[in-house]
This record gives sequence, structure tokens and C-alpha cells, in this order.
Amino acid sequence: MARQEAIGNGLSGQGCRAETRGEAFVNFAKAFLSASARRIAFIVAACLTLMPLATTPSHAAARIQHLISPGGIEAWFVQDATVPLIAMEYAFGGGATQDPADKPGVGHMVASLIDEGSGDLDSKTFHERLDRRAIELSFASNRDYFRGSLRMLKDSRDEAFDLLRMALTSPHFDGADVERIRAQVISGLRRESSNPTALASRKFLEVAFGDHAYGRPANGTLKSVPTINTADMKDYFRRVLAKDTLRIAVVGDVDPATLGALLDKTFGGLPAKASLTPVADVEAARPPQRAFIPLDVPQTVVTFGGPGIKRHEPDFMAGYVVNHILGGGGLSSRLYKEVREKRGLAYSVYESLLWMDRSAIFIGNTGTRADRAGETVDAIEKEIRRIAEDGPTQQELDEAKSYLKGSQMLALDTSSKLASALLQYQLDKLPIDYIEKRNAIVDAVTLDDVRKAARRLWGQGLLTVIVGRAPQAAAQPAAATPPTAKN
Repeated sequence: MARQEAIGNGLSGQGCRAETRGEAFVNFAKAFLSASARRIAFIVAACLTLMPLATTPSHAAARIQHLISPGGIEAWFVQDATVPLIAMEYAFGGGATQDPADKPGVGHMVASLIDEGSGDLDSKTFHERLDRRAIELSFASNRDYFRGSLRMLKDSRDEAFDLLRMALTSPHFDGADVERIRAQVISGLRRESSNPTALASRKFLEVAFGDHAYGRPANGTLKSVPTINTADMKDYFRRVLAKDTLRIAVVGDVDPATLGALLDKTFGGLPAKASLTPVADVEAARPPQRAFIPLDVPQTVVTFGGPGIKRHEPDFMAGYVVNHILGGGGLSSRLYKEVREKRGLAYSVYESLLWMDRSAIFIGNTGTRADRAGETVDAIEKEIRRIAEDGPTQQELDEAKSYLKGSQMLALDTSSKLASALLQYQLDKLPIDYIEKRNAIVDAVTLDDVRKAARRLWGQGLLTVIVGRAPQAAAQPAAATPPTAKN
């Protein structure tokens, strides 16, 4: 099954209180009924079995181990026997950037087909074994990584890892399965063609990144997906899934020796080195620019953004904090107060920092009536201009820092959330003790730091995409300032 592909980095909820923490917008992918059934079975089994237990994996976050298996497979690992569950998140370098330029969506097709039969099991038998043991297995090809997720009860451990091994080493890509999945992907793309949020997402990436790999849709297009063949998918599979770019995070009820043996058995048979196409650094197109897509829908969608701050840059944490003040803080954010509370222009408005390996952007989204779209864009631009010029207040900074520090452990309250975070820290090249250091890094951010970051992020205006009925604000050409690729 292919998971939804998010433009950026997020944590997925799991368990008795399922909650999703995502980024600004998602390229909508298909959801398979059988996978939904597995998820329900897993959650019901876990909740019924574990209801009396109150301790959460966040308490174990300080005991992160750097595990190296006998065969040399590395993982960040938290051993937690509080509940009889195991969650593993892993990623291979590459993702959608490794799709051929004329065939976006190859990686997405691979992610959708990799568990549709493998080894000596056909698709039906493979999924029956997953369902019978309530094993959750999923894959996704996002911008920079081919990611996978595996969750199971402790008693299903050996079978779960063996099924993953088969999927990673001997997928069938049978013709009937390929055509069935292709039809599902095309059906989803057709739905997206009338979905204003999906259209705005795609157009924004085109405006921001032009013909760079980041500008292409990860789940393909109605033109590209029909042309993808089995040879394309096997070539992607051969080039991308290899041990040298593999990163793994595991949280749950398993001891280090057993986990090491499982990792060797599961990943040890993969090629030693990937054969990846180099991807150039790219700066998002400079604002201000505006594009309009006409679509006869009741609500107009506005997506806005611009160049961001990369994860490794010194200004990143200051940008992260001030972004929380502007649009990432939910009901307390400036944009929410201005657009929703004071003017009643939209039900919600949000804005996020998104970082990738080769670039970074900030991006926001809202929906409003067509006759108030121009007023909504004006209100957003005015508030963004105000924070760029004046910065936040000391009180806003103190409140944002307090929230970001206090919410950290609450965001890691399940095995899956913690495993997702530990994987993301590895992909971001952060130290293994980052969880312990993070609050001190937040605390060190000063008012001068956030004012500097605000000027950098929002001082030049916005890239804006409007999708809906005739807007009040006239659209400007979107190609005036193309993105700049770096060698």
C-alpha cells in the first residue's frame, strides 16, 4: 500500500487516540480498503489489550540506542516493554526525485505495488497474512526518500519482518496487479483534477521549482502514469532500495540481540549501494508572483508561500519559532486571528515551514468564498508584511517558546510517533541526543533572532496560487522569476 505523500516532514498518530500531525498540504493518494481494515484491526487489538497501561513511549525517549546488527545494519532503537507492540520506520534515499523526468509517478507506483505479492505469495495470499496477524505494512515515495512503515503486536514479530523482507527483495510486479493499481492511481488523479486543494498544491510546486524534480508531482500525472511500465518500476526498485542510504528507527518490545538478527534477515539481502541520479540544489522562485486556476467550485482555495530555511542553517530554529507565531500555532496564530477571528473570511488558515534535502519553502493554505478571495489574500499579505517589518513581540516569543517546549513530548506519545521522529532526525542529520538538546536550542532563540528570520522569510512577499471562481485579485504571470538551480 502507498501512503499519502506529504510535501515535507510530519508525524503520524497511532493507537487509541489517533491523531495526524502533518504539513501544509498533501498530494492526495489512494487509500486501499484492505489496508484500512488492517489498521482498524491493529488499533482495536492494541486498545483492548493495552487500555489499563498509562505509560507512553515518550518516557523512553532518553534511552535511544545506536544499534548495529551483526551484519552492519544500523538503527536508532528505543526498547520499551510497556506495551507488547513494535513500530519501525525506515527510509531509502531517492524518493520521487529518482523518477524519470518524463515519467513522474514511477516511485509512487512502486510503493503501491511492492506489497502486491512477493516471494512465493500472490497478492491475495500476501494481504491475507497481513490481515490475519493485524500487521500494518505501508510504503511511500516522497520528495527525497522512499519510506516504509511496519507495525505489529509482539507475537506477530517474526512473520511481520519476514513479509517485509519478501516485499523488499522479491516483489512480483505481476501484470494484472500493475494494471489494477494503475487504474486506481489514475482514478485518484482524475479526482484531483477537480479538487481545488490538489490543483493549488501542484501549481504552487510548478511556480516554486519550475522544471526541477521538486516541481513534478510525486504521484504522477494523467499523462505519465499510463506510460509507466514494469521495466521502469524494476529499474527504480533496483537503483533506489539499497543499504548505503538506509535509515531505520525502531521503538517497542524487542531486545537488541533479537532486533539485530531481524534487521539482518530483513535488509541484509539488499544491494550494498544505490545508483541514484544526482539532484541539484534549488532555490524556490522569488516572490511576489500570483497564478490563478479557474474552477467552478463553491469555495476558493488560496495557497501561498515562498523560499524557506533549510534544516541545517543557523537561522532554522528562529524561523521555526517565528513561524509558529505567524501561522503554525493554530488558534493562537496571527493569521488565524486576523483572517478568521477579526474578519470572518475563512474557517481556518495555516502556514508551515517545509524543508527538503535540496531546498526549503514556507507554505500556507486557506479557503474562502470566491467574492472574498481578494480580501483574504490582502489580509494575509498585510499580516505577513507586518511581521516581516516589525517582528513579533517579546510576549509572543515567550509564549511560542513555552508551547514548543511543552508540546515536544506530547507529540511523541506513541511508539509510531516516536519512531517517525527518530527517523526524521536521522534524515535531517541531527545528533542522536537531539531530543534532550531541543528545548535548550528553542530557549536560546532571541527576539533579534526571530526578527531577522521574519525579514528573511517574509520580507519579499508571497508566491500565491488561487483556485476557484473568478477571483477579485487579478492573476499575475507565474514565470516572471524562475527558480535558481545550484551546481
